[in-house]
Parts: sequence; structure tokens; C-alpha cells
Amino acid sequence: MTATLICLGYGYVAARVAARARAAGYAVVGTTRGGEKAARMQEDGVAPIVWDGAGALPAELFDDAAGVLVSTPPGPDGCPALAAAQDALAARGPKTRWISYLSTNGVYGDHGGAWVDETAMLRPTSPRARRRIEAEARWTELGVAHAVPAVIFRLPGIYGPGRSALDTVRAGAARRVFKEGQVFSRAHVDDIAAAVFASFESPGAGDLFNVADDEPAPPQDVVAYACRLLGVEPPPLVPIDEADLSEMARSFYADNKRVRNTLMKEALGLALQYPTYRDGLDAIFAAEGARV
Repeated sequence: MTATLICLGYGYVAARVAARARAAGYAVVGTTRGGEKAARMQEDGVAPIVWDGAGALPAELFDDAAGVLVSTPPGPDGCPALAAAQDALAARGPKTRWISYLSTNGVYGDHGGAWVDETAMLRPTSPRARRRIEAEARWTELGVAHAVPAVIFRLPGIYGPGRSALDTVRAGAARRVFKEGQVFSRAHVDDIAAAVFASFESPGAGDLFNVADDEPAPPQDVVAYACRLLGVEPPPLVPIDEADLSEMARSFYADNKRVRNTLMKEALGLALQYPTYRDGLDAIFAAEGARV
């Protein structure tokens, strides 16, 4: 039987990892709630498994699992993918050689703009971040208990084709909200996929990695650069105290940190394809044919 990558949750990042796995000869299975997405997955050569996020997944789904990639967000009751898969993974033990959980660098909370690495103190400022910390711990415990490397990736703001500041500007939805000293880390989806797949190919390389580009930056600078590429005037700067932000949007500004990526690059042997947001936006802009 063909070794298989199981994607519990099949979103933007998982689809990019799946493409790399298929190119390397793995079969890929992904969960979805069905509908048009299931059809698109089949077109991409990924076998869709309809799952509504509740209840256990069939144990036979994992019979040929070389690895399991988890990208479902946790809810108040924990990680739904863990509840769905833990019994099957416990039964397989080390026959599954890799589990990866896609978390967020939001678990670090606020560090006043300082650099953080994988050893930094966790200072979560939201219930979402606290749930992520709990999910990280539960997946780690499952891996330890059953001798399977369980690798946590703490992801930053994700962008890429179809999901970048260029798209926001084109849609007329771009804003330049300003908070003194505020920066965010981000990464192009293809650099994230490269890191995750490198871990899949080398499960013993490490069990916790930050993923980020080399240049944390103020969000208003990213919007301004996208506007420059598109040849349009950037929206005015709006102080955060005057910005009509949703509670969710405002919560992101509570955390200010710079995420260090040294371990990811050294342990996984990676060189970023898009080390800054400018590199990433330039590539997206060129690939889209300079569409306005």
C-alpha cells in the first residue's frame, strides 16, 4: 500500500503541504465538510473524507498513515481532531512516523516588541491562545505516550496567492491602522509548507518550530508596499484608538513581538524563498501579471 499523509483539516497551508507530499509519491487524504471543496480536492488528487468536526474518524483511515497533519483549530472543548483520531493513532503507535500540529505564535502573547524563540515564556492574552497551548500539550502527550514524533509549528500571519495585501487593496478593504512600535511576523504559505514537509521527511529534526520570515514589520508598511506595486494611493494612517476595529481585530494588536526563525532554518536545513514581505508580494504580483 502507498504511504499516506492524512490531513485533519484541509485548508490553505495543508493544501500546499499536500502538493509537496503528492509530488514526492505519497497518497494524500484530507478531511472536509463536503460540497464543492471535496470536488476540488479530488481534482487535485487528494481523497476527501467528509467529517463535520465531531465524533471519531474510522480507524481504517489511518491504516497506511505515514504522517498526520493537524490544522483544525481548537474550540472550548479542545482539539476536535485529537478527539477524532487519538484512539486510532494510539493503536498504530510508531507505525505512524510523524504527527504535526499547526499552532500559532499567538501563544507567546505580548513581549513588547522583543524577539522570541521557541524557549520564550508563553504569555497568552486571549482564550484562543490559551486553547492553542492546551492543544499543543495534548498532541505532544499523545506522541510521547505512543512513541510518535509530534511536531508543533507556531505559525505567524499567513499570506500568499489569493490571500495577501494585494487582494485586500484590490477589494477596497485595505486599512493602515497605526499603533506605535507595533510589528507582526508573517510568512508566505509556500515557506510554511516547505518547513512542514521538511519535518515530515525528517521526523527527528525537532519537535517545536517557529515559522516566520526574516523581517517582522508594521502592518501599515505592508499595505503601503502593496499599494505601491499596484500604483494606487495608500489609505491614510489611522491611529488605533480611532480605528473602528472588531473585538477580534483589536485583540491582535494586544500582542507585539518579533518571532525568531533560526531553529527552523538550521534544524530543517531551509533557506526561505520569501525572506521578507516585499519578496513575497513581488512574486505574487509578478505571477498575477500585474493585475490591478
